[in-house]
Amino acid sequence: MKKVKSIFMKPTILLGIAAVLLLGSGVGSARAALTYYSDQYSASMDMSTIGVSLKENGKVVSSKTYDDQGDATTNGEGKLLQNLLKEDEKFVLGKTYDEKLAVENSGNIDTFVRVVLTKSWQDKEGKNVDLSPALIELGFNQDGWVINEAQSTDERVVLYYTKVVESKKTTPDFMKTIRISNQLSTMYTKVEDEKTIKYQYTYNGYTFTLDAEVDAVQTHNAKDAIKSAWGIDVNVNDDETELSLG
Repeated sequence: MKKVKSIFMKPTILLGIAAVLLLGSGVGSARAALTYYSDQYSASMDMSTIGVSLKENGKVVSSKTYDDQGDATTNGEGKLLQNLLKEDEKFVLGKTYDEKLAVENSGNIDTFVRVVLTKSWQDKEGKNVDLSPALIELGFNQDGWVINEAQSTDERVVLYYTKVVESKKTTPDFMKTIRISNQLSTMYTKVEDEKTIKYQYTYNGYTFTLDAEVDAVQTHNAKDAIKSAWGIDVNVNDDETELSLG
């Protein structure tokens, strides 16, 4: 009988994208914050490693892999949107920008993967503001990816890749573009005095953020593993190579 070990089975990458919208629709800065964590989900498996990597425009941004002892190895700087704009280019409201994101299986066992994208706005002090996340418009790819509408809102989009991701293989892009609605240009207050008329834009100095959470689950006993890790019922075919939402 093979010796079976219990290890954490759900590596997760959480990446944050943020860009400051300034008066005149410019981008004052673009930065990314990277945090790793693992839910308390464990399962038995033969000695193996499980891992995921987030790829931006074909390049690995960051990755996390667990070995058979449950120890994690992380790689990558986790910086996003570094090449969204050309040198001296200003961000334009209503313009669609390429931002291709995909998931790579960086472990040595096959996995199913899920992505959770969360959109929000913050003011100059970093506090959340009452501005619709729907104004942050994302373009998605339907090639093997499915959006769970029941779990998604204007603020959050939950995507599942319906096919097994083999070791060292990469999914098709789940996200293709990002766009900030030009409706923001109509959101201003007109201030008049005896000599001047000024327009104070509602979004001036605000920050739009996009958090991308990527995680993976083993294909062995996939139906139960996914229920335990992600809290959702799915249908899995007999050879555990494809899933569909229940």
